[in-house]
Amino acid sequence: MDPMKFQRLRKWTRRKRIWKGFFRSLLQRIKFSEHLFILLGGLIIGILGGYGSVGFIYLLRFVENFSWGVNLAPVEIIQSVPWYWILVVPTLGLVLTSFIIRYFAPEARGAGVPEVMEATSIKGGIIRPRVAVFKTVASALSLGTGGSVGREGPMVQIGSAIGSLFGQISQVSSQRMKTFVGCGAASGIAATFNAPIAGALFAVEIIIGDFGVAHFSPIVVSSVVATVISHNYLGTSHAFDLPAYHLISPWELIPYGVLGLVTGAVALGFIVALYRTEDLFDKFDFPFYARAAVGGLMLGVLGLVFPHVLGNGYPAINLMLLDDITWGVALILLLWKTVATSITIGAGGSGGIFAPSLFLGAMTGGVIGTIVNAIMPGISASPGAYALVGMAGVVGATTHAPLTAILMIFEMTNNYQIILPVMLTTILATVSSMVIKQESIYTLKLLRRGVDIFRGQDINVLRSLQVKSAMRSTVEKVDEVTTLRELMSLMSGSSHSVFFIVDNEDRLTGYVTLNDLRRLIQDTEVLSELIIAGDIAHECSVNLTEEDTLDMAMDQFAQEGIDELPVVEDPESRILVGTVWRQDVIEAYNREIFRRDMASGMASKLVSRRTTPQPVEVVSGFSVLEREVPKFLTGQTIRGARLRERYHVEILLIKKREGDGGTREVMPSAGYRLQDGDVILVFGESEHVDRFAHL
Repeated sequence: MDPMKFQRLRKWTRRKRIWKGFFRSLLQRIKFSEHLFILLGGLIIGILGGYGSVGFIYLLRFVENFSWGVNLAPVEIIQSVPWYWILVVPTLGLVLTSFIIRYFAPEARGAGVPEVMEATSIKGGIIRPRVAVFKTVASALSLGTGGSVGREGPMVQIGSAIGSLFGQISQVSSQRMKTFVGCGAASGIAATFNAPIAGALFAVEIIIGDFGVAHFSPIVVSSVVATVISHNYLGTSHAFDLPAYHLISPWELIPYGVLGLVTGAVALGFIVALYRTEDLFDKFDFPFYARAAVGGLMLGVLGLVFPHVLGNGYPAINLMLLDDITWGVALILLLWKTVATSITIGAGGSGGIFAPSLFLGAMTGGVIGTIVNAIMPGISASPGAYALVGMAGVVGATTHAPLTAILMIFEMTNNYQIILPVMLTTILATVSSMVIKQESIYTLKLLRRGVDIFRGQDINVLRSLQVKSAMRSTVEKVDEVTTLRELMSLMSGSSHSVFFIVDNEDRLTGYVTLNDLRRLIQDTEVLSELIIAGDIAHECSVNLTEEDTLDMAMDQFAQEGIDELPVVEDPESRILVGTVWRQDVIEAYNREIFRRDMASGMASKLVSRRTTPQPVEVVSGFSVLEREVPKFLTGQTIRGARLRERYHVEILLIKKREGDGGTREVMPSAGYRLQDGDVILVFGESEHVDRFAHL
């Protein structure tokens, strides 16, 4: 090689190494500067979420143009295409959507917001990257072909998946991951509705549930950046154009209060109809694509008769806000929009419930406004004003997020003059719906799947642990006829605070605590042989078994007011087999929280290592490995596999394949039976993990 070229190559290599080291050092400094890194993450997620939202809108317009020939309002569609086309397009749209959901991303079904809430509460913010892609396509197909859904749910899930992907690439903790997921959700809402404040509040009120500054600051950054990008590509116009409504008379607050109660009832009816329709479709013994086809055909029939129920319903909302729909038509549309949305989601469609909620609120408000104008002419606003307020009422009552609903209506309409009625109606609607049904339209979906995020992470963790994981086999039990003197003697030499009373057949009948004995200690000489255990025993209604959960144990601790509970063989025999202590439950909870945080952190680090099982060193001398279960372990329980004894490794997490093609994270228990296709996350000393990787 020419010496001059060699020298230039050396200089270029040296400069490259210097610059590479500089940027690595800079990134590390940014990452370890907590506030700067979080804000930078919010900025990046806002940019990606904004462009993701714009891309979804463009794809939605393409699907609409391809399906109907041109992007038209529903009534114009009816007038421009053959009648049979109204039946064919929604049917094909739902069938194609169901195929995408079935085989590529089961999480894309429905609104998508419950899945994001579950990810932040249960899975440490981990969302599969593919969700962003397939949710975009599935929702564009559902909504673009006439599905009666909204676009805010897809935008939230798409943005959240982007935020989660950024967190996984950055290998952040579960707490930071949740913040990044919230950033993505805020960017989606802000870009969709041109509402940056409401987008930020939606993320902290619904997705994260924490208004702390550490969460709120980056979420605001994402929301603002996504809105700017949306303005650049989609314009700055508001979703609805309407006159400047305002409060005509203070007496109007009375009918606005009534409107709050009515919209709360409408929201409850919508929730019930939605999930009962979903149950009805699930009961059909047909293939998934046949259910989708039936649902699409039913939707098409509704579209022929009531075209306004197709799509997101914004044209009909605008007409109601401008008083161009009579109360009779509004009442009919209120009913059939509920049916259309329930069919779309129940049959397997993909899309949000925010737009349908706005539709139902507008129609409800229009009907109430017409009645108020007839009763209080001259001192009440037009029905359009009540329609506007009703929109916030139904949204707040369905989502249980009144602050988001209030500010979203304000930002979408740019009308502050009617904020007082909006606040009153929304709060009354939300409170009245919560009194009757504690779950929102989002949390109810999770509860139906056995996921209770309403009670928080503590309960979900304790529900995954069985009593036998914290049980002690030692137990202080005495006969019913044991004298007070004997009880005092036992107390002085025992570490237990509770003595359990058994009958002649060794069955649990009650218990005596140290406090009970202390109250009698001064009278021991007089009563030592007169009082027996059965005389001072408390009745024990506890029936904990080894298979029960620690969540049930904590409930029993609260009811009984003691620190040690009996564990029986079964509720019928009530034969004592051990005890569980409150302190042991707390320690088991702390261990499980540590295990889950570690497992979720390792899972995010290994997100790009799914194909080749290679150990990753996490601390000096210790590594983790993600790989499919070896064939020779298939069918064995974790207890039977004896991984600790044989291979000196421990399973931290199991990713179990579902029948619909998705995966579910399972925390390992001794009785879990390893199955073909399961992916396990193992931890141990590096040499043992490396050896296990090559088995």
